[in-house]
Amino acid sequence: MRRLVVSLAMVALLGGAAVAAGGISCAVEDDGVVLSLEGGVTYGMGGALFNFAGQAGLRSEKITGDLRASSFGREHVAQYWFDDRELKLRLYREREGDAPHGYVEIVLETIADRDGSYRGDYAVTVYDMTEAANGEAATEEISGAIACSGE
Repeated sequence: MRRLVVSLAMVALLGGAAVAAGGISCAVEDDGVVLSLEGGVTYGMGGALFNFAGQAGLRSEKITGDLRASSFGREHVAQYWFDDRELKLRLYREREGDAPHGYVEIVLETIADRDGSYRGDYAVTVYDMTEAANGEAATEEISGAIACSGE
């Protein structure tokens, strides 16, 4: 969180009066996942997302160990939408190294409520070729409710 505040301050100082910035933050802890995401957002210039960081811990024993804990940076944000009505994110991270192909994809779709919070659903898809049977990859899907804040 401290990095986010410092980054926002730098944008404000370097960008002058024409640039304003805020942030987004999402979190959930349920039977399927522990997920936390946060990042800075500029207003104007397309509403760029910067200094993004996230962690996902998946609780299913069916998921291979290296895909059960994932960290996400800005380079893993495949799609992003944020305005005063909606916050949507699609995160995608592939397995690193020489192991067979695998990935974790997280999709958030939320709608702003009257108090300025964003509430909606998350969906996690895990694809893992290390657990392939008959040429078919093992997949696991987890979904639930999520709450976010944005300014």
